[in-house]
Amino acid sequence: METEPLVSFDNTEVAFSYKSDRELRKANFIFSIVNNPFMSGLATSAVKTGMAIGLPIQGLVRSTVFDHFCGGETIVKTEKTVQHLGEYNVKTILDYSVEGAHDEEGFEATAQEILRTFDEALRSKHIPFCVFKMTGMASSTLLEKVAEGTQLTEAEQTAYDHVKDRVQRICQKAHSLGIPILIDAEDTWIQKPIDDIVYAMMALYNKEKAIVFNTYQLYRTQALNDLREAHHLATMNNYFLGAKLVRGAYMEKERERAALRGYPDPIFSSKQGTDDAFNRALAFCIDNKQRVSVLCGSHNEYSNQYLALLMQKHGIKPNDNRVWFAQLLGMSDNISFNLARAGYNVCKYVPYGPVASVMPYLLRRASENTSVAGQSSRELSMIRKELQRRKNKKA
Repeated sequence: METEPLVSFDNTEVAFSYKSDRELRKANFIFSIVNNPFMSGLATSAVKTGMAIGLPIQGLVRSTVFDHFCGGETIVKTEKTVQHLGEYNVKTILDYSVEGAHDEEGFEATAQEILRTFDEALRSKHIPFCVFKMTGMASSTLLEKVAEGTQLTEAEQTAYDHVKDRVQRICQKAHSLGIPILIDAEDTWIQKPIDDIVYAMMALYNKEKAIVFNTYQLYRTQALNDLREAHHLATMNNYFLGAKLVRGAYMEKERERAALRGYPDPIFSSKQGTDDAFNRALAFCIDNKQRVSVLCGSHNEYSNQYLALLMQKHGIKPNDNRVWFAQLLGMSDNISFNLARAGYNVCKYVPYGPVASVMPYLLRRASENTSVAGQSSRELSMIRKELQRRKNKKA
């Protein structure tokens, strides 16, 4: 990126305008722990142990990390967060983050919850997308068998038919209401059947505009090629492509499985490889803006600035509905709120669900912030800069 960025992400007054002094001090406490690998590991272990043996720690979790990274325990309880973010032109993607459904009853309950998020999106002017994970509505074991081409038993085929039916009901509702649906990426070894289902839904429901979005994890060496092939498929079949771009969330698991089973590592060997692929994917989407809508799910400042520059280069207005920026609630507020202030389309992923059920999500957030070089220290430095600014203003 050779020119000056269109949006500065250094304005902490804008970044944390939605947080009170008390909330900002809490954020400082949380990221102080997350930024210390030893303390973060100790806290994570303590929470896991406490939950496992039934210690009454949910109140502590709820008042700290849950309140910071999640919107509430139910859809209704997220409404205050959704409204508050909306006051700053930051939209919401309600993310039902309960994990652990293992049977047909649990999968169907998750599907029904996702359908209810559409009802909330219809009522609110601040929820432009809905989202789901396929593994919330399907067994990973079943998806793996389908991916491997293994002959399914009659019961397994029935279960797989139910998976496709759940997805179709959700995508049909998305289409009928005109509210796009984002379908998250999963492990590489179960991604193929997910892609097949998603592209079938695109062919049905993306005839007028992008309603169904697939997710591309650009730390995968094949992801950019997959994106290009998806565009070719959309062009040949005359529908629009919805592409959510992320770097990826399962690196350790992917590498461990590849080493264990003796196949090539599907992940780039360096962060630079991933960064380059991600930015090339952004450019590809913008180059093909007549057919592609893109949601940039990134906490990387360069990539967000690069997308803004690509938009300017191609004459795309900041509020063009084909291009969105997204970050997680409680993270990278300097990106989200400064982009929103400049008029760009910005969403926060707002996870919700019962505290105990959302714990796996929260523990992953802590782990990811600790493992990503510079992420938690950058968050912490921005928070402390704003605390100091407010202190100086009061002096």
